[in-house]
Amino acid sequence: MATINFLYRSTREKAPLVIRLLYRHNENDFVFGAKTKLEVSKLYWSKEHKRKRGLDIDLVNTQTEVNKKITEIKNHVLVNFNKTNPEYINKEWLQNTIEEYYIPKKQGSELPKDIVRYIDSFIDDRRNELSNSSIKKYNVLKHLLIRYETSLKRKLMIIDIDTNFKKSFEDYCLENLYAPNTIARAVRSVKTICKHAKYKGVETSYQLDNITVKYTKVENIYLTFEEIDKIESVKKEKLTESLQFARDWLVISCYLGQRISDFMRFTDKQIRIEKGKSLIEFTQKKTGKLMTVPLHKKVLEILNKRNGRFPPPLSDQKYNDYIKTVGRIAELTYKVKGSKKTETKPNSKIYRKETGLYEKCDLISSHIGRRSFATNFYGQIPTTYLIYVTGHSTEAMFLNYIGKSNKDLAMELTKYF
Repeated sequence: MATINFLYRSTREKAPLVIRLLYRHNENDFVFGAKTKLEVSKLYWSKEHKRKRGLDIDLVNTQTEVNKKITEIKNHVLVNFNKTNPEYINKEWLQNTIEEYYIPKKQGSELPKDIVRYIDSFIDDRRNELSNSSIKKYNVLKHLLIRYETSLKRKLMIIDIDTNFKKSFEDYCLENLYAPNTIARAVRSVKTICKHAKYKGVETSYQLDNITVKYTKVENIYLTFEEIDKIESVKKEKLTESLQFARDWLVISCYLGQRISDFMRFTDKQIRIEKGKSLIEFTQKKTGKLMTVPLHKKVLEILNKRNGRFPPPLSDQKYNDYIKTVGRIAELTYKVKGSKKTETKPNSKIYRKETGLYEKCDLISSHIGRRSFATNFYGQIPTTYLIYVTGHSTEAMFLNYIGKSNKDLAMELTKYF
């Protein structure tokens, strides 16, 4: 629940009021301020605004007008706050929301009625809240919907998004070998876009709220501490220089729990020492959150090999290829159940995830370090601290991420009985 106050913060005799937004998220308190265009005098705000007795008609009219504007601005901010992920709310978001109050964006009849074109309006409206990766995902969805429209031989309107659409779209995706969870995420994103359109005044189907998605449990592929040790123990002579860099980055990721978009940008300049402990400070690329994470002794051992420096960065594609090779050299060749991208047809260059039994080294990708960190340290480090490092919004999301079921949680609970 958010609270809004209005303050007079100027030394001038007449100035615009400042709006202050206060809220609590993930047990942390946040306060952001922004300037409005509601101008009052210092005397009025400090002495007359809350007066109830001895009022002349001019002061009554002024109070009525100021209170009306305050209520309108407050409601506008709260409505936008309630539809925005708290992770993306900051001072800039608040100032942009105030600007939108004074210069409203296009509404209802001026907005596209078809889903494909509306995605661009959705991205534009929420550009300050969406990360680059989220924008990319919505654009991928747009192209999937364009292909779906081609199969229908007609435009897909926002009002068409109902339970019949869900079944038809799911059937189309399955025919084109999309994984069940990929389809579920796409349907959920379409629903999110339509709800945004509804808020903006575009007509939607009465069945929109009845569209639900169900996720399929996937195998939680991660490296155990023993497997990480095997990777560390591969002799230098068996690895090219590039494979050595990849191996060290892989170990680093398993003990820091960050995304490749973050850890591959780490440098020694981000490290600081506090009370004898080494910490690294950085801003997460996906969320924009400022992070301070302690460096595990395993990470420090790798840095010490390079005079305190991280290995040279690698491109995402090369890193993914190299760590699979490192895993094979480390003899992680036993078969496990998992999914990997395979070409739908020879030379089609169209890849879909396929579930089956694969050699574990072939399932190693850039994300495995983050998942290994979360899974290996679960139960050893308080979950609250793990969530802080991984950046998950809720404990439920974190537990789902590492594949913990109700039965797993019940077994954890038995330790205390």
